[in-house]
Amino acid sequence: MAKKAKTNKRQVILEEAAKLFKAKGFGGTSMRDLGSQVGMEAASMYNHISSKDDILESICFHVSNTYISQLHEIEQLPVSYVDKLKALIRLHIRLMIEDGAAVSVANNDWKYLSDDKLQQFKDARKTYEKGFAELIEQGIAAGEFQPMNVSVALFTILSAVRWVELWYRPGRGITAEELEENIMTILLNGLAK
Repeated sequence: MAKKAKTNKRQVILEEAAKLFKAKGFGGTSMRDLGSQVGMEAASMYNHISSKDDILESICFHVSNTYISQLHEIEQLPVSYVDKLKALIRLHIRLMIEDGAAVSVANNDWKYLSDDKLQQFKDARKTYEKGFAELIEQGIAAGEFQPMNVSVALFTILSAVRWVELWYRPGRGITAEELEENIMTILLNGLAK
């Protein structure tokens, strides 16, 4: 029971840290800020985390591991490359809606990781981007996508969904499902009728 409570408290610390890092930046957030946010003395938090760097690592690698594991699952699906691409785009949008603060930290504060973790994170990003690019290449080879520069396609898609973390919140007059469909239509079909 104590182990579960400790795990839950750690999760709360990570979630609140992600929100603070998103709002104030990793460098602008102190352990005192975080303690105040979660209702704990900074010293008590060290029962659940070892350092601010530990928090950043946990957030960044949670996000990168989620993307990579989901990519591997999507690659194995017995569906068209168009459907695989749709699934990947939906993954990005869903993570930004459900865990936007953590995604924002992984997108913006990863550069503050310690040297060895920084290289591991860069490698994880390259692994994901390479897998995503291969899916686009395979779709082009299969005749499902127009022939084009794969890097341009990859980074256009990734940058085209990244704004969701900054913009989306309930009350914007669009549901998460409508947002997904709108983005999918623009990315896969364009605006032209």
